[in-house]
Amino acid sequence: MTLLLALAIGALYAAGTYLLLRRSAIRVVFGLALLGYASNLLVFTAGRLSREGPPIVPEGAATAAATSADPLPQALVLTAIVIGFGVQAFALVLLKRTCQEAGTDDVDAMREET
Repeated sequence: MTLLLALAIGALYAAGTYLLLRRSAIRVVFGLALLGYASNLLVFTAGRLSREGPPIVPEGAATAAATSADPLPQALVLTAIVIGFGVQAFALVLLKRTCQEAGTDDVDAMREET
């Protein structure tokens, strides 16, 4: 399972980097989204994906059970999803406004106008 996730993470990073290097500005936004998804999967994989019990400390015990899941990667990925959504929304609005001003979505043509 870890090998499959490693391959998926590598493919997402490769596709995201490829899209970031394209001339179309909308592809840059899609590449940014793919890099965010790859980072989220990387954090999940580093946090040991497992089907263990919830990280709840029973009443009267000092610590959680040894077979409980680690909640930190879940919290980090949830935060990253919200921040990534905000960045993507901002990038799309910025892209729309830039394309309206420049009249094209070609990054090289936008660079020549400035």
